[in-house]
Amino acid sequence: MTYILAIDQGTTSSRAILFDETMKLTAVAQEEFAQHYPASGWVEHDPRDLWTTTAGTCRQVIEKAGIRPHDIAAIGITNQRETVVVWDRETGEPVHNAIVWQDRRTADICSDLREAGHEPLVTRKTGLILDPYFSGTKVKWILDNVEGARQRAERGELLFGTVDTWLIWKLTGGRSHVTDATNACRTLMYNIREGRWSREVCELLGVPLSMLPEVRDCAAEFGTTRPDLFGREIPILGVAGDQQAATMGQACFRPGMFKSTYGTGCFALLNTGERLVESQNRLLGTIAYQFDGKVTYALEGSIFIAGAVVQWLRDGLKIIREAGETQALAEAADEGQNVILVPAFVGLGAPYWRPECRGAIFGLTRSSGPAEFARAALQSVGYQTRDLLEAMRADWPSEMGDAGDVLRVDGGMTASDWTLQHLADIIGAPVDRPEVRETTALGAAWLAGMRAGLYPGQEGFAESWRLERRFEPQMDEALRDARYAAWKSAVQATMSA
Repeated sequence: MTYILAIDQGTTSSRAILFDETMKLTAVAQEEFAQHYPASGWVEHDPRDLWTTTAGTCRQVIEKAGIRPHDIAAIGITNQRETVVVWDRETGEPVHNAIVWQDRRTADICSDLREAGHEPLVTRKTGLILDPYFSGTKVKWILDNVEGARQRAERGELLFGTVDTWLIWKLTGGRSHVTDATNACRTLMYNIREGRWSREVCELLGVPLSMLPEVRDCAAEFGTTRPDLFGREIPILGVAGDQQAATMGQACFRPGMFKSTYGTGCFALLNTGERLVESQNRLLGTIAYQFDGKVTYALEGSIFIAGAVVQWLRDGLKIIREAGETQALAEAADEGQNVILVPAFVGLGAPYWRPECRGAIFGLTRSSGPAEFARAALQSVGYQTRDLLEAMRADWPSEMGDAGDVLRVDGGMTASDWTLQHLADIIGAPVDRPEVRETTALGAAWLAGMRAGLYPGQEGFAESWRLERRFEPQMDEALRDARYAAWKSAVQATMSA
C-alpha cells in the first residue's frame, strides 16, 4: 500500500494522520501542547512546541501503522490560520512566542488604522477587515515590541510565516520559505484580486516584503523533508489553512455549496466560484482554494467560540468532566426556561466584529442549573451559525442560487446529535454530517495525493463524498423565529454593556 501523511496542526494539539491509497484513514497520532496567556486577551504558543509535537506525531503514526517511510508518497499540511511566527533567517530561532489567531492585543492598532481611514483600502485589497484576528497587525506588534526586531527585519534578517510556513521551514531544514494562497489570504497583507503581496498594505503596517514567504497553489511543490527526520526525503505536495482544507474535504467545489466546521471556533465558508463577493454584511471575502494559478473565492464567517464553550463548561464552571456529557444535560434541561448564553469570551466575530465585547448570560431563574447552562452553550453555536447564514444569504445574489440550502458540517462538536438537530431547527435547513468526519485532514491529504497522482481530481473526489446522517429541521417556524429574535436581543444587550 501507498500512503499520504496529513499533518493537522491545530490550536490546542498537533496531529498526524495516515490515509491509504483509497483515502481511508489508517492511523492517527495526537499530542496536545501548552497554551500561554501572558495578559488578558493575549494567547501565545511556543513555536518549538508546534514543531516538536508535529515531528513527534509524524514519527508516532508511522510506527503505529507499522509502515516504512518509503511507503509514504507525499505529505499534506493543514494548520491553524492567522497565527504568527517570526524567526531568524540564519539560526531558525523564533524572536518571540507565536501570537495565536485568538489573541486580541492589537485591538488598538486596528482601531487607530480604522480611525485614520485605512480600512476601505485594506478590505479592497485583502477582502478582510481591520481586526486583531488577522496576522498583519500581529507581525507589526512583534516588530514594534521585541527589542531590535524592526531593525533586523529591515536588514532582511527575519522571516515571517503562518504555521504552515514555519513547519515547512523546519521540515525542509530551512530550504523552503513558502506558503499557499489560502494561508496568505488570511494575513491582511495579500492582495486576493491580483494574487500577490500588497506593497501598500505592508507599508501601512510597516512589514518589510523581504520577510514574506513565496505563495504557491494549494497543490504544489513545497519542498522535501530532511532525510534524517523520517529516514528518507518525502515531498510536501499539499497545503491549505484548516477551514479551506475542510471545504475541500467536504467536496464543496460548486458555487453555492456551504460548509461549517465546529472546532475551537466555528468557521463557515460559502463557495462563490470565480466571483469575489464584496460583503455588505461584515463577512470576509477570501480564497477557498487555488489550482494551476486559478483562484476560487468564498465568503467566510468566523465565530471565535464554538467547541471552546464546552471547554468552558468543563474547565471554567466544572459542571462536566468530558465534552460528551453535554448532550445528556441539554436533553434534561427545563423546556420552560430560555437561558441564552452569548459566548463573547474573546469578543464577537462575524458579522459583529466587536473585539471589546465579553460574554453574557440572560434569562437565569432560581432553578437554572448545569442542564440549562449546557443547553444554552450548545444552542449558542446554532444561533451564531444562523447569524452567518443570514449574512451570507443577504450577500449572495439570488440568481446564483440559494446559499445554505444544505449545510455540510464537520469538527468535534458534530458528534452531538442534539447539537446538530438544534442547528437544523434554528437555521431552518438540512444539516449533513459526512461519513468521514476528519474532513480537514482529508482535505490536506487529498491535495497532496492528487498532486502525487494517487488520488482523483475534484470531480472524482466529490463522487467519493458519503453522507452519514441528515438532520432535517423539525421546529415550528414561529418558535424558531421567536428564539432567534431573543438571541438577537441578547447580542444587542451584550454589545451595549
